[in-house]
Amino acid sequence: MIVELFEKSADTVGIIGVIFLLLAYFLLSTNKISSQSLSYQLYNLFGASLILFSLFFSWNLSAALIEVAWIIISLIGIYRTFMRGRLHE
Repeated sequence: MIVELFEKSADTVGIIGVIFLLLAYFLLSTNKISSQSLSYQLYNLFGASLILFSLFFSWNLSAALIEVAWIIISLIGIYRTFMRGRLHE
């Protein structure tokens, strides 16, 4: 029952993920956000994670690989953001 609910919502969740990624790129391109900001990294992490979730119900290996890479890069960016903050304390 819960699997059916996830399956029915997979496309919507994936579209929300795409919106997160596009919003991050738009904000970066219009200088509203820095590529080193935590919010930029979180937009990318959430966006890629939501797209990856949707791919579990409509599998595409190449798309899954890019989303996993996007998640890893975002996690590195989040780690670096926190480490940079600790260095300035």
